Amino acid sequence: MNLLGTIDRPTTHDPKKQDPTMTRPSAEPFGPEAPARDASRATASRQNRNLEMQLIPEALARAHMDDRLRAAESERRAIRLAAARRMQRRAERASLRARRALAMAVMH
Repeated sequence: MNLLGTIDRPTTHDPKKQDPTMTRPSAEPFGPEAPARDASRATASRQNRNLEMQLIPEALARAHMDDRLRAAESERRAIRLAAARRMQRRAERASLRARRALAMAVMH
């Protein structure tokens, strides 16, 4: 039993249900009379694709770390700004107390 097709795309005898990507074998010569094919480009592209696929998690991790570093730096800036505002309010209150104390000392 020599049927074409795969488990995902089994062949059928009904042409309407036939997957257009599944084609019957052509009458190309095979064996020793078949012309030699150059498989070096296919191998190179496959190796390149495999390398790219292996580098995808590394690129994702690098992007994730960049996002986290940017978020941490933004949070540090926000904390420094809040601390600076707190110190400014504290200094203003101390200035007002000193001014009141000086006014009281001058009036008496």
